[in-house]
Amino acid sequence: MSPRTGRPKTENPKSTQLAVRLDAVTLEKLDAVAEYNSETRVQTIRRGIEKLYSELEEK
Repeated sequence: MSPRTGRPKTENPKSTQLAVRLDAVTLEKLDAVAEYNSETRVQTIRRGIEKLYSELEEK
């Protein structure tokens, strides 16, 4: 029997997909922040959500 193939299972699967429409200026800002931090657009958005959520918890 051959070993299992494919990607390994993750502890926190990202199964929800979200589409967002951005204007050109906002997309440029997102790309600039992502490039500055050497991360992807998605990583930047997730980090922004975490930052805003932590600010919400402080209140």
